[in-house]
Amino acid sequence: MYQVPLPKEYADLTQEEADARIVAAKQKLGSKLVILGHHYQRDEIVKHATYRGDSYKLAKDANLHPEADYIVFCGVHFMAESADILTPDHQHVILPNMAAGCSMADMANIFQVRKAWQEIEKALRPTGVEALEAGNTPTPQHRNTVIPVTYINSAANLKAFVGERGGTVCTSTNAPTAVKWALEQGDKVLFFPDQHLGRNTGVKLGFDPDRDMIVWDPFKPLGGNTEEDIWRATFILWKGHCSVHKRFTVEQIQQARVDHPGVNVLVHPECPLEVVQAADFNGSTEYIIKAVEASPAGSIWAIGTEINLVNRLANEHPDKTIFCLDPQICPCSTMYRIHPSFLCWTLENLVEGNVVNEVVVPPKVKHFAKLSLDRMLTVCA
Repeated sequence: MYQVPLPKEYADLTQEEADARIVAAKQKLGSKLVILGHHYQRDEIVKHATYRGDSYKLAKDANLHPEADYIVFCGVHFMAESADILTPDHQHVILPNMAAGCSMADMANIFQVRKAWQEIEKALRPTGVEALEAGNTPTPQHRNTVIPVTYINSAANLKAFVGERGGTVCTSTNAPTAVKWALEQGDKVLFFPDQHLGRNTGVKLGFDPDRDMIVWDPFKPLGGNTEEDIWRATFILWKGHCSVHKRFTVEQIQQARVDHPGVNVLVHPECPLEVVQAADFNGSTEYIIKAVEASPAGSIWAIGTEINLVNRLANEHPDKTIFCLDPQICPCSTMYRIHPSFLCWTLENLVEGNVVNEVVVPPKVKHFAKLSLDRMLTVCA
């Protein structure tokens, strides 16, 4: 999304000047303000946060302060949308830099998903003799019930799409529970936008990635598949990925084991399947943090996730050896767009009574998106 350029006064601030002005603005706003800082934000932002966490935890944390007027979300756009969906209407949800998007979330838009849904429905329409001619054995339901599941890293209108069609949202923590539930409601899952989380989840549930899964490329007819492929598959995985987690490789894991005997390799399930299988542990951002916190002094950790979080863990646990699997260091470039100068500009506008960069989800979208989020809470309770 478009972000108006910062006034020169803010663009020219030093780190020390921005810090001092942010602290002063926070003091003036008092209980009217809650700042949410995602784990992947730089330390210069996280230190000003009321709460820090992953996207869903922060959206729930916003609800802890109904007295607050302003929820400033230092994350990316889809996270601010989730916060707006889950918070009361009187609260203003604000993103300091509207250009802070998510490349993975952008890999599936509502027009592409609607088109894919129509093509999948049409492909699964044949029954009886037609199905047999296509080499399939029809079931009583003809294997044509598809349940959509969207990762929380998606736009609000995709969460609404899922909610309206009986599906659910999932997080990297509860994806196995959500997908298992979906397969109890239907025969197939359309999982978007991250193919890797979908594939890793399916494998964790006992499905074969070659036999039971296909990838849907939105730029190809039938997603690059045949109708027979769609009939056969249990998982239809959207061709999307996280640009950070895709960088991690098996070769990096092998090198870490050579350089650091006894190392614990811990990666995020947004990594490719072969990386997850080569690691010792895999789990969500919160899982990664808790695993490191609970480990004994002297333990060694090679972690495959965003560098700001890895560096913060290393600084907070000096009694352990903690490093990033990727020696080239790869921050989340869109998270990095939340610069202290943007936070300062946002807060000082709020002090003056000017709400800038408000993220507002339209009422109809909010209704069905909240339905899918509430369904997740019920399914994954």
